Amino acid sequence: MLAEIFRKHRESYLQRYGQGILPSHRRAMGDMVACRTEALGGQVFQCSHCAKLHYAYHSCRNRSCPQCHGAQTQEWLNVRAQELLPVPYFHLVFTIPKGLHELVRTHQQLLLSALMRAASYALIKLALDPRYVGGKIGCLSVLHTWTRAMIYHPHVHCLVPGGGVSPDGQWLPARTGFLVPVTALSKIFRARFMELARKALPEVSFPESVWKSSWVVYAMASKHLIAGMP
Repeated sequence: MLAEIFRKHRESYLQRYGQGILPSHRRAMGDMVACRTEALGGQVFQCSHCAKLHYAYHSCRNRSCPQCHGAQTQEWLNVRAQELLPVPYFHLVFTIPKGLHELVRTHQQLLLSALMRAASYALIKLALDPRYVGGKIGCLSVLHTWTRAMIYHPHVHCLVPGGGVSPDGQWLPARTGFLVPVTALSKIFRARFMELARKALPEVSFPESVWKSSWVVYAMASKHLIAGMP
């Protein structure tokens, strides 16, 4: 359990890496340690038949706490599943080079916004090309900043229906197993992120090497992926 890991190792971790930890991350660790313990208080319930008392401690309700939001996450997934169209779907993942991770973590509000906007822009722009979809697509985007191994790795998951809508309102199906070319998608994504990032932070010097390297965009065709979206 994550809270137990923090109880055992939080202090030593903070002593070693505390200078680089954001206040929101410190608060999340503290909230999870206190979650459903006497530290947050609680309520007492009494059975109306046997008079037995039941103690229930309060939850921390931090958005990062798996104890608090596991059920909410599943509920959200169930609602999204009801919105699926009866068409094939594509799961795409947009990542940024490791050389940008420190800058993104330092300027999260601006650069994570740029990441989300650049991903959707690249998808929509390339899908409009008549060689691929030729219409306006839909896109459900989810931002992740950490991997399951708790490594900082900002990236965007996109769930995209396999087709789009033409200017006259007609449905245009994508080719079987293919939405758009990921190499071209990666280049548009990189250029758009660069434009948004430099506009948002004109005083910041971005490492030139990241603009020359390939940016990884992953794509997989599937009938639906909502139930398994990470």
